[in-house]
Amino acid sequence: SSVPQGMASELENYVDQIVNVITNDGRNIVGVLKGYDQCINIILEDCHERVFSPDAGVEQVVLGLYIIRGDNVSVIGEVDEDEDIAIDYSQVKGEMLKPVVH
Repeated sequence: SSVPQGMASELENYVDQIVNVITNDGRNIVGVLKGYDQCINIILEDCHERVFSPDAGVEQVVLGLYIIRGDNVSVIGEVDEDEDIAIDYSQVKGEMLKPVVH
C-alpha cells in the first residue's frame, strides 16, 4: 500500500515524544516514538498496551521496545503527559475497539 507523500515526514515532530498508536486490529499501544520509515513502520520504546474491558479497569501490558508494521497503523497521536498521568486507568472501563474493516 502506498503512503500519501509527506505523511511519514509529519512523524518527525513526534520523535522522542510519547505517542498513542491505534492499530487496525484495535490495539491501543503507548510509548516513545524512536523511529519510523517511509512505510510508517514505527519503533516504540518503553511502551505498553492498554487493554480495555467493560468489567474491569484498563490492564497495562508492558511491551518494552516494540515495532509496529506501517500497514497495521490506523492512528498515531501525541500524548499529553500531564493529562495522561492524571487519569486513573485502573478505574476506566470500556469496550475494546473493533478491528478496522477495509
